[in-house]
Amino acid sequence: MRAAILSACVVSFCAAFFGPGLFQAAAQSKHDFLTTDEANQVRNAQDPNDRLVLYVHFAKQRLDQVGQLLAKDKAGRSALIHDLLDEYTKIVDAIATISDDAARHHWDIAKGNASVARETRAMLEQLQKIQESAPKDMARYDFSLSQAIDATADTQDASHETTQDRAADIAAQEKEKKAEQRANMTPEEKAAAQKADDKKAEEKKKAPTLLRPGEALPPSAVGAPNN
Repeated sequence: MRAAILSACVVSFCAAFFGPGLFQAAAQSKHDFLTTDEANQVRNAQDPNDRLVLYVHFAKQRLDQVGQLLAKDKAGRSALIHDLLDEYTKIVDAIATISDDAARHHWDIAKGNASVARETRAMLEQLQKIQESAPKDMARYDFSLSQAIDATADTQDASHETTQDRAADIAAQEKEKKAEQRANMTPEEKAAAQKADDKKAEEKKKAPTLLRPGEALPPSAVGAPNN
């Protein structure tokens, strides 16, 4: 009964505080960090630059909502702030994923990366100010706030790397991760994994190409993803 009453109070608070539009976003499943409309916008944005700009916009919206909640000392806000910060961190992680994929495939994301570099700096400052102000209910979302700060700082740092440097970092991380996984394998599993690697390498060598021996595609010929 108490849980039902508390839930009803939170719902009423959201509707009164945010209004119908933002309340719909807050009512999304905890497993969905984007609203249905936001997910559709991302799906329709095929260019990675456009997706980066979209994700940055969504992240800023989450922080704006956090700011609105912190501006008014009302009961029940800590749970909403916690969830918004978690959504924010997942959005920032999505930005990092797109940037990593772009580095792996040598896609040009200069436009989107400029937005990421500029806005993550401002968002990091905003998050740090929240932490420094130490709201009285911060203990209830302190971990989520710390996670958001760390994710933003990492993404801000990465936005200043060149595509080549980022690709090298990713390759090194993946190599280290692969080595750790192999270290925990049985001899049979190691043999099977090595066999799979050899097969993959052989298939890569046999991949069809219209280039003559010694030729390579110019950097300008490397395009953006089709999906």
